[in-house]
This record gives sequence, structure tokens and C-alpha cells, in this order.
Amino acid sequence: MTTWQGWQHFATTPPLTPPQPGDTPRGTEERLAYHSAFVTVRTPAINTLATQVRTLMLLGRHQQNTARPSLIVTGPAAAGKTTALLEVGRTCHLAHTRKNPAPPGRAHEQVPVAYLLVPPGATAKTLAIEFARYLGIPVTNRMTQAQITSAVCHTYTQAGVRLVLIDEIHRLNPRTTTGAEAADLLKDLTERIKATFVYSGIDVAATPLFSGIRGAQLAGRASLITCGPLPARHGIRRPFTDLITDMETALDLTQHTPGSLPRHATYLHQRTAGRIGSLARLIRQAAITAICDGTERITKKSLEAIRLDHLAEEASRPRTRQPARTA
Repeated sequence: MTTWQGWQHFATTPPLTPPQPGDTPRGTEERLAYHSAFVTVRTPAINTLATQVRTLMLLGRHQQNTARPSLIVTGPAAAGKTTALLEVGRTCHLAHTRKNPAPPGRAHEQVPVAYLLVPPGATAKTLAIEFARYLGIPVTNRMTQAQITSAVCHTYTQAGVRLVLIDEIHRLNPRTTTGAEAADLLKDLTERIKATFVYSGIDVAATPLFSGIRGAQLAGRASLITCGPLPARHGIRRPFTDLITDMETALDLTQHTPGSLPRHATYLHQRTAGRIGSLARLIRQAAITAICDGTERITKKSLEAIRLDHLAEEASRPRTRQPARTA
């Protein structure tokens, strides 16, 4: 998805839909593929991000000379940050193309959304090359960073890019010379490209990105949205149970009893530490196992048999009390 062609394919491919009453039953391979990809459940983080992005795009639409306000999506690993980023980007892409349809018989000339990953050990030049690669801007070894940046700014402006999504922003370290130059490049691009920038990374506020002069500049322009683990309770609501219910509704298993997964909400919250990514993996893997072994249902026993990511397994492991030291 870090090229325009790949992003366009992602954004315009209809999302998967749960089985509906009256639908022709799917075959085994089709159901395995369905649970492997699975649906994107609308979470509070996605709703919050969508509202904030829409507002900031309107706020910065006619802003000139200075960088437009931006957003940073932060939180621990497996909290659904990238999913939220992609879902909001897809929504923006589709809304723009509906409002500005391509002329009959011609491909769409405007590129409303750009999605990039910060490369490991990013320098200003390698980051500029990532921007260029997204739109297929030719880059040669002899080109300087300034030349690549100028080509990027010109092409992005001509293409009508309105939203730039930058993932893995925690890879930038402004405390190093190369990291500082890469951070300066991003600041330069936000001032020269007429787009709203949204960044996503792991625990960004605790990284060097918010330290020093450069960190102060970023913190002064960017709003922070925390995409953390879902609590078991929030007032009278049970957001984690609601998420389990939505995921269960999307399952395509022939023998699964509706309502059985929400009854295990306490266990699932403890098992996944409330992380959306870990929960989705657990349920998807359990569904695939149920199809392969012919049981066609998910039970607590089948959930317990699945090994999750190390982060979730460590979080769910019972803490043993250390014996008191004796003099």
C-alpha cells in the first residue's frame, strides 16, 4: 500500500462482509480466506480519528504559508493504530472520489491520500525517496535530497494530495544527526504540501520525537490521539464486550453458538490485556482452527489451546509473588 497503485487497490476493493441470512453457504477455502483477512470492526479509536481528521482537513484547507495542524496516533503495540489509520484513509479516499468522479473513460487523475512507512534508520534522503516512490517519481543516484524534495512537493501538489498518512513514526530519532535531518524534512514537507499529515507510532510521547526544540515544534502543531487497550468497563458501558460481540457476529462458522464469546469477556480481556490486535488474532485463529478440525465452533477450551503473540502471553501470565527476604 506504500505506492499509489497499491493504495488505490486497497481503498477501492470492497471490504469483506459477514455472512447474511439467505446467502449461499461459502466453501471451506473461501471461509478460511475470509477469517484470515476478516472484517474491520469499527472501534472508538477509529471513530475519534475519523472525526479529528475531517475537522483538521477543513481547518487547514485554506491555510497558507505555515504548516497545517496535524495528528499523531499513539499507543502500545497491537492496539489497532495502523488499522485505524488505514480505515480513515480509505474513508477519505472514497469520499473524495465520490465527490470528484473521474471523467468517463479516463483514470482518476487526483491522488487524495498518500500512505508511507518510515524506513528503519531513516535519513532525510531515504524518507524523501519513500515519498517519491509512492507516486512513482523518478529518482536517480545523482539527485540530491533537495532535488528529490522539490520534485515530491511539486508532484504531490499537482496530484491534489490532501491527506498524508505516515506510519512507524517512532522509528525517527531526532537526537541523532540523521534523525534530526529527517524530522526537519517532515516539517518542511508539511509547510510545502497542502495536506493534513497524520502520524502513527508506538508510544510516541515517550520517544525522543517530543523532546528538544524539534519535539516542541511537533508537539505544538500535533494533536495526540491515544489508541490504547480497551477497558473492560467504561462507566456503564462494556466496550471490550461490545467489540467481542461485533467480531462474533462476523464469524462464518456452521456450529458456533451466538453469544458464547461475550460470556468469556473477562477471560478474553485478561488473555489479551484488552489489545484489539491480540483479540482479533485470537478469534481469527480460533475460527480457522475450528474449520480445519471440523468442530465449527469456538469454545473457551479451543481459545486456551492457541498461542498468542509474546506481548499478550506475557501480559496474561500470572504474577508470582517474590518471597520476602530474611535478614
